[in-house]
Amino acid sequence: MTDRKKIDVMIDGRNFTVVGSNNEEYIRELARYVDKNIKNLATKNHRLSPVMTATLAAFNIADELFSVNKEFKDLDKRAKEPLEKYELTKKEIESAKIKITELERRNLDYNDEVIKIKISKEELFSDINRLKEDAKKKDEELAIYKKELSTYKDRQFKSQIEIIELKKQLKETMEINDRN
Repeated sequence: MTDRKKIDVMIDGRNFTVVGSNNEEYIRELARYVDKNIKNLATKNHRLSPVMTATLAAFNIADELFSVNKEFKDLDKRAKEPLEKYELTKKEIESAKIKITELERRNLDYNDEVIKIKISKEELFSDINRLKEDAKKKDEELAIYKKELSTYKDRQFKSQIEIIELKKQLKETMEINDRN
């Protein structure tokens, strides 16, 4: 249960008692803000009555609130797009990781096969020319797979950078939202 407090504040030269559960300094800051708005309006137009000044100040504060709410809604809408991109990028990264794992496994398989070919080469001297040709083909395939692996790693790296940038944008957006 929240503790309700009575806090005395001065607005436009009048004492008000505010009852609430908010921090006392926060309530006083709000009162100073309202008081400042009323005083600014009063100094600009001395013909305004206190009620008119307070009403115009309330109107101006409401305008600020509506503007900030509109900006918040716009920022919230814009914040959803990076989140949607984040989910898509996350799925692409997972897919790339699976492909990389498969390529790495295949790479290990090819490396094992090259070793076996070299052992067989020693044992089967008469077939050496044929085995050299086979090994050359396997090396070419291995180079292709390494190139593919490199491409997938580059994509993963770019995706990770994009995720970091999206997180940064999201954090900045959330900080702006928190400030408002």
